[in-house]
Amino acid sequence: MNATTHSTHGRYAILAAVCLAALVLPMSFTGGAVATPFIGEAFAARPTQLAWITNAFMLSFGSLLMAAGTLADLYGRKRLFLWGMALFSAVSLLLAMAPGILWLDLLRGMQGVAAAIALSSGCAALAQEFDGHARTRAFSLLGTTFGAGLAFGPLLSGLLIEQWGWRAIFLATALLAGLSLLFAAPTMRESRDPNALRLDLAGMLTFSATLVALTTAVILAPEQGWATATTYYLLGAAALFLLAFIVVEHRTSQPMLDLRLFRFPRFIGVQLLPIGTCYCYIVLIVLLPLRFIGVEGASAFQAGLMMLALSAPMLVVPILAATLTRWLSPGVLCAIGLLIAAVGLYGLSLADVGQPLQTVAAMLIIGIGTGLPWGLMDGLAISVVPKERAGMAAGIFNTTRVASEGVALAITVAVLSALVAHHLPASAVQQGSTVAQQLVMGDTRDASANMPLALLRTAYIAGFNTLLQGLAGLTVLTAAVVFTFLGRRDAAPMHTSPVVERLS
Repeated sequence: MNATTHSTHGRYAILAAVCLAALVLPMSFTGGAVATPFIGEAFAARPTQLAWITNAFMLSFGSLLMAAGTLADLYGRKRLFLWGMALFSAVSLLLAMAPGILWLDLLRGMQGVAAAIALSSGCAALAQEFDGHARTRAFSLLGTTFGAGLAFGPLLSGLLIEQWGWRAIFLATALLAGLSLLFAAPTMRESRDPNALRLDLAGMLTFSATLVALTTAVILAPEQGWATATTYYLLGAAALFLLAFIVVEHRTSQPMLDLRLFRFPRFIGVQLLPIGTCYCYIVLIVLLPLRFIGVEGASAFQAGLMMLALSAPMLVVPILAATLTRWLSPGVLCAIGLLIAAVGLYGLSLADVGQPLQTVAAMLIIGIGTGLPWGLMDGLAISVVPKERAGMAAGIFNTTRVASEGVALAITVAVLSALVAHHLPASAVQQGSTVAQQLVMGDTRDASANMPLALLRTAYIAGFNTLLQGLAGLTVLTAAVVFTFLGRRDAAPMHTSPVVERLS
């Protein structure tokens, strides 16, 4: 039975199931960020342990996206989707009952694995149900759902925390995953790709090991020191795994990453776009709730409400970006968007604490600016390479996008910790590193046991503002490079490519 004979009711039940999966993913990401200060208080966790609440999820998700898509083509999209959502629901329930921070971090990594399996296979299954304009509408709805989860996830998480505590976030995601299963199980058709490539297991393992070693080094370095043997060993291991990955991909006949794509300068330029949006947008989704709740004393609901200014533009601006391509090339629009985001970052660094209107205005500018490349870079990823390589180009882009989020977050937290420690008084040098890490992860209770809270807040805000200005400069530099690589008008015509459509 093909898509044309499958009932309309069945097709839209499948769409509902995959949309629910797309809603759960950003809620899992933003919810973990909002809950971090409360989890730290509940378990008396160290800053490095709290950092893994988000990083474990993002690393496992990002490193397994391409492998999950291959497995879905080989063994069946419905089978993988159902197993993925069932695992996601079960792990979410276990997270709600986690007895300690170590178990919670490990389960967050497993939750990322389940998310990669479910979303990759779900989007591939959805692509089998719709054709032509109907497919465009279906994936547009999917992208909008993803954006809604990103926009309203912090607000909903804050409300759940205030009413029932941080464990309610994971119970809510388990409920949504269960609803997705109820829609999908009776209606989703099984499908496979008879010409699917085999799984590049060696490539997947070496790529994942590279990310894990690098991120672990960056997370541990502020606590143990950059010049310690542990840091050197982890960075050396990351370099060796990366070299092994390149050798494996060069020699295998069916690589996860075709290195020849990097012969196209415009392809390299596209890979900078998700990295740029990580540093001007994604890291703020994690760091700002920690600042609002842990340092400024806002409630979880108030923090979620403030975060709407940053994420709500993602519901509108990407659609506007597609319309603007009638007059400007996608590369130019992406560069303009990054420049606008840089202005917002600098403005946020100048906003006075206790002046929410200034903060909200700056966050709104960042969200609007980031929304321009966000709505265009998925389409750019496949338009800058030969048509026959579009599938692999999209897969590489997706992996770069998600995997770089975990690495960018780890680097940014390490830099912020160093900046806060730098602004602490000279008398606190011995304990400054530990106190700074506690502050960055929103743990003012333990940090204030060593020095006055007012002094800590002053040092934190000074370090955070310096970080924002550094991120603004990095974003301007990214905009210049993007314009150099992608600013010409000779790019292929663009259209909206929703956030999640890349997984199909």
